[in-house]
Amino acid sequence: MKLLLLVSAGGAIGAALRFLTYQAFASAAVVRGGPIFPWATLTVNVVGSFLMGLAVVTILERFDGSPELRAFLMAGILGGFTTFSAFSLDAIDLYATRSLEAVAAYIGASVILSIAGLVAGMALARWTLT
Repeated sequence: MKLLLLVSAGGAIGAALRFLTYQAFASAAVVRGGPIFPWATLTVNVVGSFLMGLAVVTILERFDGSPELRAFLMAGILGGFTTFSAFSLDAIDLYATRSLEAVAAYIGASVILSIAGLVAGMALARWTLT
């Protein structure tokens, strides 16, 4: 029960951070005349993957973090911050309103940059903790 509460609390924080990220991109989009690409979703997924990479090395490999810390930070905050369901919806919306090339670019960028973010986060954590 304790881990569930920690994941829930972390998830609320992560979801709030995701919401604020979306708001920031929405404000910028209004100034520019509307969204042309789902930058907010791409951003949270890439940044979240980078932070997960940092967390994996720092918490699991370097400091043998407690199950409570892993639940709160990794499953909770980062799980609430990143969003694969929004990614999927954005891909379908792009398909309906844009070209197949835009969909492919978004899917490719999301997957490749998120994995690259994870690897970069792990590398940075290993570099700074050695």
